[in-house]
Amino acid sequence: MKTRFNRWIIWVVILSGIFLGISLFSLLIGTSNIPLRKIISIILEGRGSTEYSILFDIRLPRIILGFAIGGALSLAGVILQGMFRNPLVEPYTLGISGGAALGVCLNIVFHLHREVGILTIPLSGFLGAILVITLVYSLSIRKGILKIQGLLLTGVMISFISSSLIMLIMAVSRTEDLHGIVFWIMGSLEEPNWFLIKLAVLVSLLGLITSYFFCLQLNAFSLGEEEALYRDKCGKN
Repeated sequence: MKTRFNRWIIWVVILSGIFLGISLFSLLIGTSNIPLRKIISIILEGRGSTEYSILFDIRLPRIILGFAIGGALSLAGVILQGMFRNPLVEPYTLGISGGAALGVCLNIVFHLHREVGILTIPLSGFLGAILVITLVYSLSIRKGILKIQGLLLTGVMISFISSSLIMLIMAVSRTEDLHGIVFWIMGSLEEPNWFLIKLAVLVSLLGLITSYFFCLQLNAFSLGEEEALYRDKCGKN
């Protein structure tokens, strides 16, 4: 057990070093290369210089947003794989990502982000994902019993339906709306709005903290539904 813990610590240290190295490399390398030795002087000079704007208005937001979104996606994948006991399960498989994309597409087509505010874009994606989860769950449950295999197949079906609806919306959209939809679906870290970046970091951290309280249940669930139920009853007794 101690050897396994030590191995885990070593891997954490190695991956943390890689994490910091990639972050620093991304901060310095680009169209305008900035030497490492100049970072301190740029920070001391403060706003006003071009290099400061490149570092803290363009590159740093991309780095923070990239790690926040990547961490949230990996966490969602681990949780779903633990629930379904299948390493191939992911948000795209269950139609969750498709529902989120459909919600954002509708937002862009109806110009809600312009009339109400840019916050409606992540909100519409979240609502689309919630609606898909609710629909998949409602279609999969029978007489109070939820079949994991049926849930997975229903999610795949909903995913195809969401993709078809997105293609239909793209086919009838105007050119400017189509550009926004394609740009969003492909994914981009070019987000200058610090409020949305802070929101993404906050949601990722809250998801990580919340999932920590269910880690034991997920580990038990990976052994099978009956074994998880037995362990849950033993824990309560």
